[in-house]
Amino acid sequence: MSTASLIVKRLSEKYPSSLADVRRCLETQTVENRIDRINWPAFPYKPDVRFRIGHIKTEIWLLFAVTEARIRAVETHTHGEVYKDSCVEFFLSFDRKNYYNFECNCIGTPHLAYGPGRANRTFIPLPLMKRLAVESSLGREPFEEREGNVSWTLTVRLPVSLFAFDALSSFDGVSATANFYKIGSGLSVQHYLSWSPVRTPAPDYHCPEFFSGIRFE
Repeated sequence: MSTASLIVKRLSEKYPSSLADVRRCLETQTVENRIDRINWPAFPYKPDVRFRIGHIKTEIWLLFAVTEARIRAVETHTHGEVYKDSCVEFFLSFDRKNYYNFECNCIGTPHLAYGPGRANRTFIPLPLMKRLAVESSLGREPFEEREGNVSWTLTVRLPVSLFAFDALSSFDGVSATANFYKIGSGLSVQHYLSWSPVRTPAPDYHCPEFFSGIRFE
């Protein structure tokens, strides 16, 4: 595990909140972090990727801000292959063995599963996925690859109930491990970035041994 660490601030915002409130709260109360590590020299392209994270006891709030030279959004099915599109990801483990992989393309199509490794993962049930709230600045309509610098944001609310395989009722005081990623494996110029270093021979995000510590206030 990396020595890097992240404090997830407890935000002073009353529940419920709109996604506009989530974004405003994150922009005013949290620090910006970068997803900027190139772990595999064969894929040198580095878009500008930043994220903010906070929580309100029963929800994790995320705001991603991306600028990239090529952009793609084809996947529209929940739990589909969003990693082939312009995609941001948040992997989180509460026991350093099993982990959740939240992935979302640039039009807000989500993917969320659980397990100890890449194989045999269990999707979070679709009725629970309806509790997820996501808003993209690009809207929801799919499109094939486009060129030209494009900036977009993704605002996310992840309620504690989505982490259905852990007995959690609150994030208050919870210690965990995590990593954040940017990927575009189906673009004409692929890219693979991480927040915490990943030391594998080829691109592989399903490596909880390289997650870094995070702590929820």
